[in-house]
Amino acid sequence: MDVQDIRDKEFPRRFRGFDAVEVETFVNKLAEYIDGLHREVDDTSRKLRETSEELKEYRVREQTLEANLAQTRQLAEEMKANSEKEAKFIVAEAELQAEKILNQAHNRLAQIHDDISELKRQRAQFEVRLRSLVEAHLKLLEVETDRDRDLAELEDKIKILRSPTS
Repeated sequence: MDVQDIRDKEFPRRFRGFDAVEVETFVNKLAEYIDGLHREVDDTSRKLRETSEELKEYRVREQTLEANLAQTRQLAEEMKANSEKEAKFIVAEAELQAEKILNQAHNRLAQIHDDISELKRQRAQFEVRLRSLVEAHLKLLEVETDRDRDLAELEDKIKILRSPTS
């Protein structure tokens, strides 16, 4: 039954019945009240539908956000794991590089020690040769000096022989 049915309702007239104007006034008030209730119910139903739609949208957004959050967490974990792997790789590579540098330094140090030993040996050889050369020159000088002395003696003897005997 709707509001118009209430307004259009007619009651049979009887003797000594209710005041028709008061009944009609009451019925009209009742119809307006019911009409207001219908509008309120319609308005509430509309708001409920809108709220239900909004709730659905919020639930979809919530699901999307939860999925994004889960994906972000997974991505963060993967990035963390990759960063840890990369850090371990970098450390291992640095340790390997440091080991190579140390080996090169040790090899270079051993080479320098070998070079120093070789230079000392060459110096000793050079000193021995120089000493032999100097001694050979000294002997030559002695021989030359002895020869010069012998020559001088010979010249003196020749002078004596050349000089007229007086």
